[in-house]
Amino acid sequence: MARTEEEWLHIARYVRHAVNKVGPETLPLCLPGEPHECGQNGYQHAMLRAAELKAVAHHLIEEGAATHEEGALFAEQVYQGRLSALREKAPQNV
Repeated sequence: MARTEEEWLHIARYVRHAVNKVGPETLPLCLPGEPHECGQNGYQHAMLRAAELKAVAHHLIEEGAATHEEGALFAEQVYQGRLSALREKAPQNV
């Protein structure tokens, strides 16, 4: 799916807020002029924040699971099932 620079910036901001809501550490919010002041574009910021959210979510699973097997169930099986469902719904990049 093709997105505009502005759409990527909105996504980056939303994902950063999500990381701040569930993460053990708070990320600074984008400042006026970002992401361009740091040399990145909106797409790069969105990808960075998405990777941070994925790491925070995995960390929550590891810390919250009662057993290693339960952690693996959520971190692998449930995750892969949801990812597959999202991929099926997503428009094809052509």
